[in-house]
Amino acid sequence: MTRLPLLVVDDDPLVGRLMRVLFDPAKFDLDHAESGYDGLERVARAPPAVMILDLHLPDISGMEVLKKVHASHPQLPVIMLTGSAELKTAVEAMQLGAFHYLAKPVDNAELLLVVQRALKHSEMLTELTELRRKTGPQATLAEQMGPSAAVQAIGEHVARVANSSFIVLVLGETGTGKELVAQALHAGSARRDKPLIPVDCGAIPEQLLESELFGHEKGAFTGADRKREGLFQLAQGGTLFLDEIGNLPLPLQAKLLRVLESHEVKPVGGSSPSRLDVRFIAATHGDLPARVRDGRFREDLYFRLAQYTIPLPPLRDRPEDLPHLARRFLKEASLELHRAVLDFDPEALNALREHRWPGNVRELRNVVRLAVLQCQDPVVHSGLLRQVIAQGAQLAPPVKAAGMVAAPAAAAGRSLREVAEAAVREAEIAAITRTLAAAGGNKSAAAKALQTDYKTLHLKIRRYGIKARELGAD
Repeated sequence: MTRLPLLVVDDDPLVGRLMRVLFDPAKFDLDHAESGYDGLERVARAPPAVMILDLHLPDISGMEVLKKVHASHPQLPVIMLTGSAELKTAVEAMQLGAFHYLAKPVDNAELLLVVQRALKHSEMLTELTELRRKTGPQATLAEQMGPSAAVQAIGEHVARVANSSFIVLVLGETGTGKELVAQALHAGSARRDKPLIPVDCGAIPEQLLESELFGHEKGAFTGADRKREGLFQLAQGGTLFLDEIGNLPLPLQAKLLRVLESHEVKPVGGSSPSRLDVRFIAATHGDLPARVRDGRFREDLYFRLAQYTIPLPPLRDRPEDLPHLARRFLKEASLELHRAVLDFDPEALNALREHRWPGNVRELRNVVRLAVLQCQDPVVHSGLLRQVIAQGAQLAPPVKAAGMVAAPAAAAGRSLREVAEAAVREAEIAAITRTLAAAGGNKSAAAKALQTDYKTLHLKIRRYGIKARELGAD
């Protein structure tokens, strides 16, 4: 059996002897350094599995040692010890990267428990590193999205069209993985070594979008004090991913169509176009044909973009992917939140399958994070999971946010116009709060789902006093 290396940095020799008695020598190989610099040298020679560090040392402070260790070995869990239980010191240590903070005299059982948690943290960190290696842009869609037949069909679409010049239109609800598909298309093309530039057409204010896309010359408008390349130019040789293309204003739709047809781009304020070598991928959660019929989207641009279409089914239509995705998010959240939560019990997985997931994968990730945060056991039980899902569903009505109007029964004495305005305000608060909760507090995603621009949503959130951060914002 391999013994786990444990380093204690404390200037009191008695502490070193007590630690050797406390930690089973059959399981731990304990090393004791009596100064900060000595501890740093030992970490540099052979990093331990866990470091127990005293705050008060004879040469440099434990905080300085913590800073240096965290800078050189950010994955090494450090448990701070001090004779003071001052909250300010504990908060500072945690902000500097400490895994945990204990006040002397240390309770032996608590220290053993914290060390075991730190070891589990290191194990999960190793697993997460491997997980991230597997789920990077080069990973298969099955690893990123799940093993279902629906995902396999998406992978077949990607394999068929990735290494072509076709413009691809990816269709799917918010949170279904449209950007993952764009990454897979780029990774499978001959342009994989060139940049993939994502553009959220719904998040950039309309008055700035043209300059962001096309770039501008110096003096082109007030504030243009220097020449700036646009996102088209930055994607040269690579791929440009136009997310939420349905939000593109009509004047810019005409200019985008011209770029697609001529393969040339002219910056704002420029006199001559330059040649553009870019592959285009577009995506939307909306119904583009309906926008065409309503006159909100150009028909010629739609057919230009839809040379090849990849539809993405919502998460509720591929329940086979739920366990895969939930366990992946659980590992990530356990590491992020320093919680040793290992799995879901079978009934919890059933609870996942019963929910409709209107926010799709983004909502699932947020639910799992909240469950891990509240979980007190090694596994997530169905009761807790159902409670977290219900909390998300109940966040909108009838929560009384700042600025929310009284119930309709209190309408006496108000004009019809006042009653109508109050009803609109109440409906907007409910819709915004519900959508923010489903989007994990992400305002850009919520703006897309509500088919409005980011600035308008931001102003309404401020006007109504809605707390986006409390709804799970990252």
